[in-house]
Amino acid sequence: MALIGDGIGRPGGAWADLGSGSGAFTAALAGLLGAEARLWSVDLDARAIRAQQGEMAERFAGVEFHPIVGDFTGDLPLPRLDGILLANSLHFQEDPCEVLAHVAQWLTPAGRLIVVEYDIGMPNPWVPHPVPLSALPRAAECAGLSPPRLLGTHPSRYHRRMYAAVLSSRGSAPARGQSAPVVR
Repeated sequence: MALIGDGIGRPGGAWADLGSGSGAFTAALAGLLGAEARLWSVDLDARAIRAQQGEMAERFAGVEFHPIVGDFTGDLPLPRLDGILLANSLHFQEDPCEVLAHVAQWLTPAGRLIVVEYDIGMPNPWVPHPVPLSALPRAAECAGLSPPRLLGTHPSRYHRRMYAAVLSSRGSAPARGQSAPVVR
């Protein structure tokens, strides 16, 4: 929660966790957004999505939860969203610019997109297409998004460190805490 919290803005709203996996970041997002939230969780793993349904019903009963088994790089039945979370899912895609541009289509004009990734440059079996922090500004610009604003970093046992950054549509403010550094 601490890693992505400053990128959320206000509680509530419509958000999606794309490539949600086991739902660790989905639960963090639900906790940050509160009971007024509408939350979509998208992953190819039907078993993981079913497990998330149980956890969401038990821990976050007030959150309107919409599980979707699907590929976020394709067409999905998503509404306009106040925010999108891509937590450890961008590194499975070959072209981060293309993916960011695609998912940004679901954002409202003032929406924000939070990226959580490993800050490594060399691919490996678990991170086949890394998006290090130094490459994110180029991908954001290519996708027509604002320069990323670093939210924070966290040590990683396996891949040096993780980072979280927030992007937005050009011209909209990328959440609270404007004193945070812009990634260059």
